Amino acid sequence: MSYELIAILMFSTMMLMLLTGQRVFGAIGFVAVLASLLLWGDRGGYDIGFAAAMKLMKWYPLLTLPMFIFMGYVLAESKIADDLYKMFHVWMGGLSGGLAIGTIGLMVLISAMNGLSVAGMAIGATIALPELLKRGYDKKMVTGVIQAGSSLGILVPPSVVLVLYAMIARQPVGQLWLAGILPGLMMAGMFILYIVIRCRINPELGPALPKEERDVPMAEKLRLLRAGMLPLVIFAAMMVPFVNGWTSLVESSAIGALTAFAAAVFKGRMTREVFEVSVRSTLGITCMFMWIILAALAFGAVFDGLGAVRAIENLFTERLGLNPWVILILMQLSFIVMGTFLDDTAMLVIVAPLYVPLVGELGFDLIWYGVLYTITTQIAYMTPPFGYNLFLMRAMAPPEISLRDIYGSILPFVLVMTLALATIMTFPQIALWLPEYIYNK
Repeated sequence: MSYELIAILMFSTMMLMLLTGQRVFGAIGFVAVLASLLLWGDRGGYDIGFAAAMKLMKWYPLLTLPMFIFMGYVLAESKIADDLYKMFHVWMGGLSGGLAIGTIGLMVLISAMNGLSVAGMAIGATIALPELLKRGYDKKMVTGVIQAGSSLGILVPPSVVLVLYAMIARQPVGQLWLAGILPGLMMAGMFILYIVIRCRINPELGPALPKEERDVPMAEKLRLLRAGMLPLVIFAAMMVPFVNGWTSLVESSAIGALTAFAAAVFKGRMTREVFEVSVRSTLGITCMFMWIILAALAFGAVFDGLGAVRAIENLFTERLGLNPWVILILMQLSFIVMGTFLDDTAMLVIVAPLYVPLVGELGFDLIWYGVLYTITTQIAYMTPPFGYNLFLMRAMAPPEISLRDIYGSILPFVLVMTLALATIMTFPQIALWLPEYIYNK
């Protein structure tokens, strides 16, 4: 059997197992181990799995994963995120669409606290959604705002998914995080611009708050501003030493976790229950990611051993004569198709052994491609009929918001994200300028 046929058989077997409902790490790991045993026998098969495990355990930056997850859960469970929304409510409620704009700001700050899009969706749906509906905001507008805002979670640092991408693509986590900052802020700005224009054309979509609700003493406004800025202080305490080269990435993640914990204690919100939920959730999420990375490394080792990437590159570029940019766009379209039934982690693990080396062979920058991947998967999350975020929103939304409303809400924001993706593909320096500047400095 040719190596190309073996690679296709492995990939199709893995997809079939995933369609039967098997866990992601189980399906990928099983195919990797079985293929390695059949190809290289007992000794070679065991060595591949063992080498993947050792590589995972020796990867020092992986220590950032539990630190950032713990930081996010502490800030969420201690209700510090609630203070953010109160701040936006008071300071921006007087604008038409102001609370929707504030919700995007909330999502940006939550992304900087947690790094998981699901966390942003949960906080937005439980804190912001009821308030927006109660104040007469259009239900399609607000569900779209929350889904789009939550998409920033895997792009703005500390993105947990970019840590996973860094491990699989063998790229520096710090550079990937820095590469995500400007695209994330640009996309947030584009969302805000869209809200402003829509509410200027049709103010009924996002009415301003009544004067009596906005009539808050300046002392109270300043108190809420200080409380709402706390996550920014935590983020600065973590990122400034890292960007200036005073601390390593792992040390910065520890600073972030300790600062968040100290903030919760200082505000009197670090109860035994909050601490236990945060630790248990951190352990569960971290172990899940480690199993997935282990399976992906084993699968990728088999693919490397087969030379599958080189064979597929020859197929696209020499036999079919495709331009590298055409191949890249086809990759992104495949992510959108897969995103209708898989989450971002599963998509990355399934195709990373094939796509990431191929992108490098085609001459593209792997840091830049990491940003493209994150944006494309979030577009896929919100694309009907089976977008992951659509069903998450349905599960969290009140009964008056139907699935049809959710489907109808997302189209404008998907178009905005597609425009952002096209802009970053056309001008790679939007993603690459900041990491190049910081690391050269």
